[in-house]
Amino acid sequence: MKKKRPSKRSNRGRGAKKSKGLLSKLLILLLKLSLLGLVIGGVGLIYLDVQIQQKFEGKRWALPAKVYARPLELYPGQVLDRAALKNELKGLGYRFVNRASQPGMVEWASTRARIHTRGFAFPDSDEPAKRLLVSFSSNQVASITDSQGRAVPLSRLEPILIGGIYPKDNEDRDLIRLDQAPEYLIEALVQIEDRDYYNHYGISLRGIARAMVVNVKSGRFVQGGSTLTQQLIKNFYLTSERTLARKLLEIPMAVLLDLHYSKDEILEAYLNEVYLGQSGSRAVHGFGLASQYFFAQPIDELKLHQVALLAGLVKGPSYYDPRRRPERAKERRDLVLKVLQEQGVITLQQRVAAEKRPLGVVKQRSLHKGAYPAYLDLVKRQLREEYPEEVLNSEGLRVFTSLDPMVQANSEAALSKTIASLQKRHGKPVAELQGGMVVTDPQTGEVLALVGGKNARYQGFNRALDARRPVGSLVKPAVYLAAIEQGYSLTSLIDDEPISVPLSDGSSWVPQNFDRISHGKVPLYLALSKSYNQSTAHLGMAIGVGKVVDMLERLGVEREPKPYPSLLLGAESMSPFEIASAYQTIAANGFRTPMRAIRLVTDVEGVELSRYPFEVSQVVSAENMHLIQYALQSVTREGTARSIYSRLPASLNVAGKTGTSNDQRDSWFAGFAANRMAVVWLGLDENGKLPFTGSGGALRVWTELMTREKPDSFMAVQPEGVEYLWVEEQTGLLSAEHCEGVRQIPFIKGTAPENYAECSEKQPSKSLDWFKRWFR
Repeated sequence: MKKKRPSKRSNRGRGAKKSKGLLSKLLILLLKLSLLGLVIGGVGLIYLDVQIQQKFEGKRWALPAKVYARPLELYPGQVLDRAALKNELKGLGYRFVNRASQPGMVEWASTRARIHTRGFAFPDSDEPAKRLLVSFSSNQVASITDSQGRAVPLSRLEPILIGGIYPKDNEDRDLIRLDQAPEYLIEALVQIEDRDYYNHYGISLRGIARAMVVNVKSGRFVQGGSTLTQQLIKNFYLTSERTLARKLLEIPMAVLLDLHYSKDEILEAYLNEVYLGQSGSRAVHGFGLASQYFFAQPIDELKLHQVALLAGLVKGPSYYDPRRRPERAKERRDLVLKVLQEQGVITLQQRVAAEKRPLGVVKQRSLHKGAYPAYLDLVKRQLREEYPEEVLNSEGLRVFTSLDPMVQANSEAALSKTIASLQKRHGKPVAELQGGMVVTDPQTGEVLALVGGKNARYQGFNRALDARRPVGSLVKPAVYLAAIEQGYSLTSLIDDEPISVPLSDGSSWVPQNFDRISHGKVPLYLALSKSYNQSTAHLGMAIGVGKVVDMLERLGVEREPKPYPSLLLGAESMSPFEIASAYQTIAANGFRTPMRAIRLVTDVEGVELSRYPFEVSQVVSAENMHLIQYALQSVTREGTARSIYSRLPASLNVAGKTGTSNDQRDSWFAGFAANRMAVVWLGLDENGKLPFTGSGGALRVWTELMTREKPDSFMAVQPEGVEYLWVEEQTGLLSAEHCEGVRQIPFIKGTAPENYAECSEKQPSKSLDWFKRWFR
């Protein structure tokens, strides 16, 4: 029996049913996937919304700590070099004009200056903007009057911003509020970057469509059609890479941001976030910092042509960099001005006048910010003892220091000039000569200047803090001071004869004088003045090396010196900053004042967090210190540092000590006047031998500094327990003023010699009038 074959119609029916089943399943699957996509998309949008609000309403930026120099105080009677004042005003970005009509302007004349100050919110009080007329008489401020002609007893300029402590991303910014934006900045941004900003909801459909056409034609992603809101999203939340995925993510985020916040809030964030340039490794963000970076002026002082340049940079900070590509930058600036005029924001006359103006961009290296890497290094080290790194580079702390830009400039100039002179004189052996310097105020312990090398703006090895080299004869005042505490007087006779000290390894320490000559018995003050090594070794071994170690620690040397005999002649290695601590105490009459670079730290709102007040403790009696100060002044008047007075006036009393390490590898000098103490080191980083000593190198730097600084004369206060007596120089025995070969020497009461020398009538001899000028 034959099987019945199914008809074609029935096959088609079953096929249609199968197709309908597959289609319905596909539709259901698509519906489920769509629902899942909506859920995931919704969750994603909720997540994005939370992230946007959290970051926008929280701490938006890691704000670097800002470090300021001391504010320059102006008062009648002040000794002030007019050229130095002019440099300080330039460093602050003041403009020198014919009429100082606005803050940040100066009228400069031969005998007076009319300064329109900016004002500053100091931690102790606000200093309002003022119009001051400062009159000069020679290098002194004769008078100060305000705009009403009233006498002003004291006024402060704003402090120079010398640097910051930046976050890991190296972003830097100075935050501004929307109402601080200069005239035309907002209009320029809107007109040139996003003309429909106040009408769209975060994105511009027209802009996106236009960008799509451009991208399709070019065959790659070259244009984004971004609004200001989208640009903020890209910079604030995303990355700057040009990808479709980033662009698609940018759109809903921009809409969400626009939904939650007002146009003014978004615009203010944009003003502080936008990238506008690169200063080395530091990224310049926001118009507040860009104003300082390009013009060295606060943003509220910018004029139309400057505003137009900054607005034009948004499109391409590198492409339109006004320092590297001034032609492009001017073309872009003029385009912004043209658009502003076409849109009725400015007049044709304003546009033409602004186009005639030069770019006006300052040289990058002329700014003070970043100009003091060695000093900033010291500040950071002192801050890190109290604050964690995260706080320093993200909380916007304001750090007020004692850096004096005038002293710093003089120190840098003295070091570089002297090194250049030594290189010219000695040639190849000192081709790589380097140096370091520390300058303080001995009355307060404040560090006024710090130079880390001959190239003061180099941010590498800081020789002032880290070049630990044998200090040579700079250690000798500690030896002699310890001996005075043990009962020695300045006229005590000590042996300047060969000495051999056995060491634990079986060898012997046999020091020699620099001139290889022994001088027999010499008075203690003369041994220090002439820096005799043999007499110092005899004296140190007599009192014990431990006494010298104790004295160095009391004077302020924190690194515990090794108690070897060679310590007596400076075999111990120290940095200029470390040995400066000891001389700071000597200059301060035996009062130890820890050297400090920081005066005050506040938070971003100006609330005081830390204060570093003047601290003092007496570690050496005034009587003993008076004697060693006398001996150190003898060093500069008639000893190894007497060349000082070939350049300094004889009426200026200074004291100090030269130092030369073994094999003549280090040149040192430490010295002080009434209001300046400075330590200088010269040497080669590879520790090579020098063709000069302490007096031939470091002393010349110190002298050059003091000729520039014109410090106050050191005037010793005679303690009650000290008396001055006439003694015979050769024997140290008591004598009388009319006798030959005598001088007045201070003694602690009860320690003077008991015997008298035979008196010969005095013959005309060299004057010792400097002793009479030593007291006040």
